[in-house]
Amino acid sequence: MNEPILAPSSLAVVLPKLAPAIATSTVLILGRIWNANGAEHSVGNATLMVVLATGAAAAGAFASAGRSGDGVLAGTCFAASGGLALAGVAGYADGWSLPLLLWALATAVAYGLAARHWRTDRRDTVAYERQTTERRETHAHTERVEALRAGAQIEVAREGAAYATALAQALTARATLPGFDPVELTRAGLPELPAIDNTKEH
Repeated sequence: MNEPILAPSSLAVVLPKLAPAIATSTVLILGRIWNANGAEHSVGNATLMVVLATGAAAAGAFASAGRSGDGVLAGTCFAASGGLALAGVAGYADGWSLPLLLWALATAVAYGLAARHWRTDRRDTVAYERQTTERRETHAHTERVEALRAGAQIEVAREGAAYATALAQALTARATLPGFDPVELTRAGLPELPAIDNTKEH
């Protein structure tokens, strides 16, 4: 059976492309709100954000270390570290120049990492679709061959049954003809017919 093809909605296609910009813009907006509420030139708040960003970066480094490193956890930690650094700068700075510069840089880095992930997903999707198509074509070819083979076997069996029935009817009809003598047929060069036993067991 053919599976229905579901077309993705436009929102489902566009939203992942906008996610990095939405994330960095949200951090920038929250940082500026924090700036307006007393974080501007606050050394304590800046120190807190530096400590948090450094801790998140260190956690990402430990998560990615070794052969058994978790890439997803490391990426999450590094993203959190960058977000905390952007929020700290946006909260501490008194103007928009530096926060906007860092926002543009963070957005570019986020899109670079996301583009790599999107390429990997697209490659895996294409490979999966190709394997699925090849598997379906193989199964369809096998089903066609088996259907042809079964049809041929059924036809041979049907022809064999019809031939056996016709032969039995011919033998029966010939045996009932007046003057039928199997010995004379044998003398004429025809193959000897097997004796027909008409006795029935009761």
